Amino acid sequence: MKKSIILLCAATALLSSCKMENPLLVESPLPYSAPQFDKIAPEHFKPAFEQGIAEGKAEIDAIVANEEEPTFENTIEALEFAGQTLNKVAGVFYAVIEANTNDQLQNIAEEISPMMTEYSMYISLNEGLFKKVKAVYDKQSELGLNTEQSRLLDKTYKSFVRSGALLQGEEKEKFSKISEELSLATLTFGKNVLAATNAYTLNITDSCQLAGLPQFAKDMAAQTAKEKGQEGWTFDLSAPSYGAFLRYSENRDLRKEIYMAYNTRAVDTNSEICKKIVDLRLQMANLLGYETYADYVLEERMAKGTPKVLSFIEELMTPSLPAAKQDVKAVFEYARENGFQESELAPWDFSFWSEKLCVEKYSISDELLKPYFRLESCIDAVFGLATKLYGISFEERTDIPGYHEDVKVYDVKDSDGSHLALFYCDFFPRASKRGGAWMTSFSETFVKDGIEHRPFVNLVTNFSKPTGNEPALLTHDELTTFLHEFGHSLHGILAKGNYASMTGTSVNHDFVELPSQIMENWAYEPEYLDTFAKHYKTGETIPDELIEKIVSAKNYNAGYLQVRQLHFGILDMAWHTLKSIPEASTVNFEHAVLEPWKVLPIADGSCISTTITHLFSGGYAAGYYSYKWAEVLAADAFSRFEEEGIFNTEVSASFRDNILSKGSSDDEAQLYRNFRGHDPEPRALLVKLGIVK
Repeated sequence: MKKSIILLCAATALLSSCKMENPLLVESPLPYSAPQFDKIAPEHFKPAFEQGIAEGKAEIDAIVANEEEPTFENTIEALEFAGQTLNKVAGVFYAVIEANTNDQLQNIAEEISPMMTEYSMYISLNEGLFKKVKAVYDKQSELGLNTEQSRLLDKTYKSFVRSGALLQGEEKEKFSKISEELSLATLTFGKNVLAATNAYTLNITDSCQLAGLPQFAKDMAAQTAKEKGQEGWTFDLSAPSYGAFLRYSENRDLRKEIYMAYNTRAVDTNSEICKKIVDLRLQMANLLGYETYADYVLEERMAKGTPKVLSFIEELMTPSLPAAKQDVKAVFEYARENGFQESELAPWDFSFWSEKLCVEKYSISDELLKPYFRLESCIDAVFGLATKLYGISFEERTDIPGYHEDVKVYDVKDSDGSHLALFYCDFFPRASKRGGAWMTSFSETFVKDGIEHRPFVNLVTNFSKPTGNEPALLTHDELTTFLHEFGHSLHGILAKGNYASMTGTSVNHDFVELPSQIMENWAYEPEYLDTFAKHYKTGETIPDELIEKIVSAKNYNAGYLQVRQLHFGILDMAWHTLKSIPEASTVNFEHAVLEPWKVLPIADGSCISTTITHLFSGGYAAGYYSYKWAEVLAADAFSRFEEEGIFNTEVSASFRDNILSKGSSDDEAQLYRNFRGHDPEPRALLVKLGIVK
């Protein structure tokens, strides 16, 4: 028996004896081996991580100890499939800690962070392993690999190099230490944002202070107050509550209070952590031979470098900034005409007066539209759109538990009845869930030993909950968000491929938003809205004139919203193109960066950086531009649907075959050209938004 096999068998036997009945470690008896969320408790996670890491190391050791000549199969594929127990445990844990966390889970996250970093370094800085990977890489031209295999080999080799495999001695030790510090710092950043978000509530007991707020906002606030054991109405910093208060409340002082609470979150706890994270990233990049962290990141993106990203942002900002200033001017003039006496609009004034102008200009509002977008109808419509385009179906499975009682689970099947995915949907806000909306997966698509493993996909939002008076009703913006995240979900659900690291959403960040951004377009298509938007009380189909108003208002304040989004990209690049850490505070640094591009005054003490988890605890560092990059792709891609029919099954089949199912099995730019026939241009987005003709 080969030495590598002896090592692996011995390790497996030892570890198997320790499994006992941890539901994270035993084969699940549920359909499709779904996670046993009804049995998983916080205390199960750390032992499961420990075992997963031990198994993974044993599998790595077996690859290194293998005395046979390194091949694609015994090295690259073996490495791809190593650590599957750990991947399963981590997929569940990191999804749950984002959507249903508690203090115990947060403490476990801090305990396992150095363990996971050490495991990552055990692989990436493993000289024996890298030697074998390099041996395969150096003879790749002789191996007769297909495109997918060649991509895996290339990505595997580069991941080692980009993780410090070529470093020596002290530099390698320093890289390992930086990685561990960075992991803990990003974890702390996210924890602080969640704590700061949950720490604030605005409790109102005088009904006079509710002036201007629509009934749905008051009902939501009354429900929150009841849940918190308070009298009256309680508003918090969750998106539905905070956004509604800023848009509708006539109490300017309270609008300012809640605005400042939201925009100064975690300033005290995260200001120095921001700079620490940026410094660690810069040190890491420098060790690897890059001048800035952005240079390091963007080398492996569609943009292929910092200069391209900066020029892309400028190409969009140049025409958008004047348009944004004109949008703000129009809102200000309207406010002055209606009694606003200040010399300029403050940030907490813009949403309020913008909403009023929108209502007057288009006779449209959330209060008018929400009754037509009952959540259950929207779920059927969003799923139904996928059925119409891709032939897939969704069946709710009450026999498969979610990680919270609000979570619904669906069995997704292809047109031939074959199983595609389990789809978990978690729609409502709670204190244990971070803000925003996102899609993730507990596990990805892959094929091993001839068996295809289908994914577990999770969609998470923070939509308004049902109240005692009415069901859950979405704003049109929330419907658009639902479609966006569902686009990401389809990327996971429809994935094909042999390797989990290259299927589904495992693509370049400036490509990953294409499937989500393109889905938003259907929210403005009359032919689609007509199929499901019905008043939840009367059953009346949404009137044509209301749909016309939705479409007419689509580009309302498009310049302002474009510049606001570009602000995030500018700020991201400012942090990650630094060559040294500024002495200025995080707040002052940010204000100086955004000053040339501001269209509203910047409130003293406000700070985006200390709360933007995408940049400082997520995966979008030096990558926030990708939202706009993907919007360009989506604008150009959807034009094909517009040309050939928004329900055209030939077009949707091409999109599925060339984009949704492919992952990163081929170069993303080539995948796009395969679908569209040409490269996209930024002008496509500017025209779509009405910023240029």
